[in-house]
Amino acid sequence: MNIIKLSYKNIITKPLQTFLTVLILSLSIGLLLGVKQLNKVFESQLNQSLNGVDMVVGAKGSPLQLVLSAVLHVDNPTGNIAYNEAKKIATHKYIKDAIPISIGDNYKGYKIVVTTTSFIDLHKTEIETGNLFKASYDVVIGNAVAENLNLAVGDTFYSSHGMIEDAIESHDDHPLKVVGILKPTQNVIDRLILTDLESIWHMHEDEDGDHNHNHDNEEITAMLIKFGNKRGLLTLPRSINKSTPFQAALPKYQLDKLFKFTTIGTKAITWIAFSIFLVSGISMFVSLYRMVKERAKELALIRTYGASRNKLILLVFAEGVLVGVFSFIVGLLLASFGLQAIFSAIKNTYKQQLYLLDYQQDILVLLLFIFGLIVIATIIAIRPIFKMDISKIISHES
Repeated sequence: MNIIKLSYKNIITKPLQTFLTVLILSLSIGLLLGVKQLNKVFESQLNQSLNGVDMVVGAKGSPLQLVLSAVLHVDNPTGNIAYNEAKKIATHKYIKDAIPISIGDNYKGYKIVVTTTSFIDLHKTEIETGNLFKASYDVVIGNAVAENLNLAVGDTFYSSHGMIEDAIESHDDHPLKVVGILKPTQNVIDRLILTDLESIWHMHEDEDGDHNHNHDNEEITAMLIKFGNKRGLLTLPRSINKSTPFQAALPKYQLDKLFKFTTIGTKAITWIAFSIFLVSGISMFVSLYRMVKERAKELALIRTYGASRNKLILLVFAEGVLVGVFSFIVGLLLASFGLQAIFSAIKNTYKQQLYLLDYQQDILVLLLFIFGLIVIATIIAIRPIFKMDISKIISHES
């Protein structure tokens, strides 16, 4: 007796019921895997993008907005601050590194970050092709920028003012030249265009017609701070917020708070997926139980041909396994296509490329859950087999 072949025949004789069971189970599998992966990817991206930045100093406003704009580069800045005044904070004994950044221009939606070469070191990457920026209007571009815009070392382009892609106002008198391309990191620097502070100051001086501008009055968007002594976390932010015109925000605290808000939604989706998973278990039990009841004569005949009761139980179990395996494959495909669609939307909106992380452990755990579901459904569904009166069933049906 070919158990797999018989189980397959049983499944295709009830296409609608099988379709509904597979649909419900695969949907729950897709949701569970997809939500788990999204959480992992976002948390990984947030942690990678921090790169040890302990504090951000910028204009007063929303601390979360300051962190999102200065660290993740997914929001507009809260404003500008005087660079000369910000440098005074950087001399504090607890501060190890203070990296200035200025944001305000873009090229085809990719933000231009005006900074120093320390910003590249902060993101733990280096030049893959070309050199670091040295002269005014030199730029170093992230790997994703080079790939998506098909830019190479030696290419030139004009930046647009503001954060909006294809802005009408552009700096047509000052072409920016690509002198270097960074190695890929799979974090925020991949989608940034970097240049030095002097480039933008010169650009805006010429536009304003002020060639004798005093750099002491220049402005930046924010200062990224790394502490040499973590005691600075306890004292400096409060001191800056209280006694200076600036705002100090702690990226880890702000992003943890943000992640807690987003996990509320993902937890709700997870519970919905688990509920659907349980419903699919009930649907599988009903399917198997109906198979046992409706095909009682066929099962009884199989017994008369010498098949043991255990063979019948195995037949029911095999049907559950076939449905479970097919549902899992469909669910895995749903999760993969769904995640790719979400990643594509994020790339189009924020210019950030996300990648699937290894989720073999999640798959294994879910497989064990499905196996347990099949076992429980089978145990409940095979009860009529133990009460089966073969002679009565055959004589009654004949």
